[in-house]
Amino acid sequence: MAEHHDIEHTEAHKEHIGLPGYFAVFGVLVVGTILTYFVATIDLDSILFPGANTLVALLIAFTKMTCVILFFMHVYWQSKMIWLSAVAGFFWMAIMFAYTMQDYLTRVTGTFNP
Repeated sequence: MAEHHDIEHTEAHKEHIGLPGYFAVFGVLVVGTILTYFVATIDLDSILFPGANTLVALLIAFTKMTCVILFFMHVYWQSKMIWLSAVAGFFWMAIMFAYTMQDYLTRVTGTFNP
């Protein structure tokens, strides 16, 4: 029975992306990091709207995080229960970011009345 489990385990993991895929994901992560740096040097807050720099940085970070979770953590090839756990984590993180951005975007700068 243990031999049967080992065969299933190796057959289930044949679909992984392999070394070229890992280098491609690594390339996406490097490009995302460089893009984050260049976006931080541009003042998008005055060009678009207040908080635009933060929003763009969070979108880039979310994309990089998705690549890491799907491919480096092998969630892409896992069961539906693992997918549900990952999606629940994303949903919870989205709630936390929504509350954080709501607080950040509704603050009045320069006023403090104790």
